[in-house]
Amino acid sequence: MNRSVLSALLAAALFGASTPFAKLLAGEVSPVLLAGLLYLGSGVGLMLVRAIRDRGWTPSGLVRAEWPWLLGAILFGGVLGPIALLFGLTTTSGSTASLLLNLEAVLTALVAWLVFRENAGRRVVAGMLAIVAGGVVLAWPEGGESATGWVGPLAIALACLCWAIDNNLTRKVSGSDALFVAGSKGMVAGAVNSAFALALGATMPGTAIVVATMTVGLLGYGISLVMFVLALRGLGTARTGAYFSTAPFIGTVVALVLLDESTDPAFWLAASLMALGVWLHLTERHEHRHVHAPLQHRHPHVHDDHHQHPHPFEWDGTEPHDHWHEHLAVVHKHPHFPDIHHRHTH
Repeated sequence: MNRSVLSALLAAALFGASTPFAKLLAGEVSPVLLAGLLYLGSGVGLMLVRAIRDRGWTPSGLVRAEWPWLLGAILFGGVLGPIALLFGLTTTSGSTASLLLNLEAVLTALVAWLVFRENAGRRVVAGMLAIVAGGVVLAWPEGGESATGWVGPLAIALACLCWAIDNNLTRKVSGSDALFVAGSKGMVAGAVNSAFALALGATMPGTAIVVATMTVGLLGYGISLVMFVLALRGLGTARTGAYFSTAPFIGTVVALVLLDESTDPAFWLAASLMALGVWLHLTERHEHRHVHAPLQHRHPHVHDDHHQHPHPFEWDGTEPHDHWHEHLAVVHKHPHFPDIHHRHTH
């Protein structure tokens, strides 16, 4: 299986598995503060991991042109998205909100295809629709429960649009240090949500609850987001978003074991639809003659067909390695995804 696909599925697994654990903590912490501590756990944890990896604080590695993309992703995904969601949840039932959150995958793909011109064949579209349909089945409210009014659902839909924009903007910096990208988003989102919660009168729980919450955040939000960024680097936005849409199913599986919940026919129907969608994506083959324009950038790489360049320093042969390098113009044909080297028009 492609390494980027594994990263996307691992991102979904970690995020999906974090939901039942967060549910266990929800009775101990106010919802807004819970979100803040989860994000803070992500940001603080990833920045510490990065400092240990680099043996101290190191520059971000982003060039000036990439900062607007990262700041935009933080604004939409870490600030506006959570605020819109929290506002929507005040007047929307939980089951309806879960159903509406499946809009994120659809909107992510639509923004990728319509705004950023990312390629998608019929197999990719069909796979995404199958995965989203599985999420809809999984989240469908029982007993005909419905939301009161339209303001709440509209706010949740707006949150999904914010996260869709966030996903597409993050793709623009996916070639950079994934720990820095994910850690920055966690730090800002955590600070904003925590400050918002405390301003609303929330009180900080005991140390044990704080540590447990931040640990769940590091795994389910932090490392999950690192895997998501790595998947964006290799798959593009729409495909990564579709794989990540399996998170609700994975969360349900964990809840079955952790919370001793039971299954119903809807669960198995959702599982079948999501499995079909993943299979359609795994068996996709996109191949045509394409042009690589001259490009200079930096990211971890090995010396494959796309990385045949000299080194302005003494290299010991270690791969993958990370340095600024240049791609010369080339025209060739091979199977590929819309990764950081294949963002061409069709």
